Amino acid sequence: MVYMIPGLHSVKEALLDNRTGIVELWVSEGKDSARVKEILNIADIKDVPVLYKKAYILDDILPGTTHQGIVAMALEYTYFDLGELINVSLKAPGYALLIVADHITDEGNLGAIIRTAVFFGAHGLVLPKDRSAKITQNVMKRSSGAYVHLPIARVVNLNRALDTLNKKGFWIIGAAGESMNSIYQFDWKRDLVLILGSEDKGLSPSVRNKCHQIVGIPTAGNLNALNVSVATGVILSEIVRQQSNK
Repeated sequence: MVYMIPGLHSVKEALLDNRTGIVELWVSEGKDSARVKEILNIADIKDVPVLYKKAYILDDILPGTTHQGIVAMALEYTYFDLGELINVSLKAPGYALLIVADHITDEGNLGAIIRTAVFFGAHGLVLPKDRSAKITQNVMKRSSGAYVHLPIARVVNLNRALDTLNKKGFWIIGAAGESMNSIYQFDWKRDLVLILGSEDKGLSPSVRNKCHQIVGIPTAGNLNALNVSVATGVILSEIVRQQSNK
């Protein structure tokens, strides 16, 4: 299966990532900006063929998408093994920090979560195989190429994966808007797994039972919930603040 990655930044990051197998680039005729030339130079180094197309062809194959005149044709994304994520996170300086998406289905939310996770230095992301968004061209685009900087694993059984993480010494922390345990009162100075619930149902009952603690973001306004990607940024910001506070 071959899929398309549109946009200058996403194409560049995909070319630099060995796990994203780029088979060829499509470039609109006449595109010769400095950023395009940089990408073409990387493609040449990586021995990736470049095909020049009429601009309308890219518009036709990617309707409504801001492709910026360049598209990478890529093989299916190669996921990490859960064991790889655990090793990477435990060997990193400071505390380990992994994120689990509990059946988040919206590709825009998943892409935004990935970008936020990279910004705040998370070590990896775990996705369930079924009933969940996966790494697609839309997620790659929405993450602005950040997905190449975040190891991502896909597991068949999420509960079993959480059991494995628990045995490795991780604290399993779930995020739920209705929780009275404030993220600002919880002690985040430990090896962590942060679980984010789905857009409509939140944390699934079986996942809740695996959590050592459920925390929430206290509201100061008239809304009692945030979009899951926004909530991710708020929580990760507090984690980083506490862990870097000596």
